[in-house]
Amino acid sequence: MQIIPIRHPYTIDQIPTDEVVMVLGFFDGVHRGHQKVIETGKQIAQEKGLKLAVMTFNQHPSIVFQKVLPENMKYLNSLEQKERLMASKGVDILYVIEFTSAFAHLAPQEFVDQYIVGLHAKVAVSGFDYTYGPKEIADVAHLPDYAKERFEIVTVSKEELDGAKISSTRIRELMEAGKMEEVTELLGYVYETDGTVVHGDARGRLLGFPTANIKVKSTVRLPRIGVYAVQIQIGNKWYVGMGSIGHNDTFGDGRDLTVEVYILDFHQDIYGEQVTVRWTHYLRDQVKFDGAESLIVQLKQDEQDAANYFL
Repeated sequence: MQIIPIRHPYTIDQIPTDEVVMVLGFFDGVHRGHQKVIETGKQIAQEKGLKLAVMTFNQHPSIVFQKVLPENMKYLNSLEQKERLMASKGVDILYVIEFTSAFAHLAPQEFVDQYIVGLHAKVAVSGFDYTYGPKEIADVAHLPDYAKERFEIVTVSKEELDGAKISSTRIRELMEAGKMEEVTELLGYVYETDGTVVHGDARGRLLGFPTANIKVKSTVRLPRIGVYAVQIQIGNKWYVGMGSIGHNDTFGDGRDLTVEVYILDFHQDIYGEQVTVRWTHYLRDQVKFDGAESLIVQLKQDEQDAANYFL
């Protein structure tokens, strides 16, 4: 897959000359609704002998429009994860547009001329709720007016599960409720976060449960605070473990939020490693224990529960 970062305004030499089917969206989560849009584009591309292109953005539009601080925006996917998922769906070209103020203030006709026609799209594919400017003048219903018969338009209807729309908002709500199996069902894959193993306070080792303390970016959306049955990828191998998201309240109030994974039957030093954690199943909420002894009893139960989950 060819990844092409674009900062507005682009120059013509940045754009491949191939005619494409262009799939439009932000795609946070690349969930099953998004996948339906991408798969529709892929099928059309195959039928027409064209390359499949996807256009996404490097950051959420609300950073520009609502002036949200970039470090406060929480995403279901990092850009790197999104790129991996797009590649797995057979995308040939991924355009990553920098969502700057200059780009945001393009008029709808300018966007269509420069970012659909200008990128050699013969077909534009999007979800039913895609917008490219103010909704009242830049929704899919208005796209034929701006297209001026220069490309075909395909609009994909909403994907539902259990009578409700599959959406990034619904997935975030389920994550906050700890309903990770339902999150998996809506995503079409187990929710993952990437991070780096760093030194912690080594308290887990003293308790007999040495954990990998994982530093994640501030923009990573974590599931709700609690303990989980997880899988962790180290190198090319996946291991079973129990993961904790919390403040370790047993050892004092006001502690920073940490992400830790105790890996079952694992005895290697992995400080500095880049790892991926799959948040598979919510086991329990965070609890403030009376002391180390009662915590150890619970950790032993968590270890057994995590092992049993993956049997």
